[in-house]
Amino acid sequence: MFSLWSGKNQMKKQIKILIGTMTGNAQLVAQELELRFDGEGVAVETVDMDGLTPEIFEMDCIYLICTSTYGQGDVPDNARSFVEALDSSRPDLKNLRYGVIALGDRTYAETYCFGGKRFDELLNSCGAGRIGDILMHDASSGTMPEEEAADWSQEWLGLCESVWSHK
Repeated sequence: MFSLWSGKNQMKKQIKILIGTMTGNAQLVAQELELRFDGEGVAVETVDMDGLTPEIFEMDCIYLICTSTYGQGDVPDNARSFVEALDSSRPDLKNLRYGVIALGDRTYAETYCFGGKRFDELLNSCGAGRIGDILMHDASSGTMPEEEAADWSQEWLGLCESVWSHK
């Protein structure tokens, strides 16, 4: 077994993908990225948001929020209690780094990708630092979210490498 440590004082290359989904699209995106990241020598774990609490966050890991948007711009049902727990506890996450993949439908212009945007706002308000731009996938675009995420992930993973090398 090989070590995922890049150097004596550097961060282990570890990503946890937290999945908020109702129909399974975010799960498909996470599975695609898990395969890609694993091929790059990164330890990856995918975790459904069901029952999660802010205690999931470890500072030696980079998190990728992969969530859809439902109803009037809400997070999926399986992510609702997690969002509420983050919102009420407001943990100190100043050393946490994360990325966001937001799935939505631009035909709902006023709430487009609000599930992912909500997580971004919450994590930012707790002091966490986002890596790169949010990927906002439009279901009405005709592109597959997992394909778009795979393309986006290459640049995002490069940004993560920079974080790991500076820890």
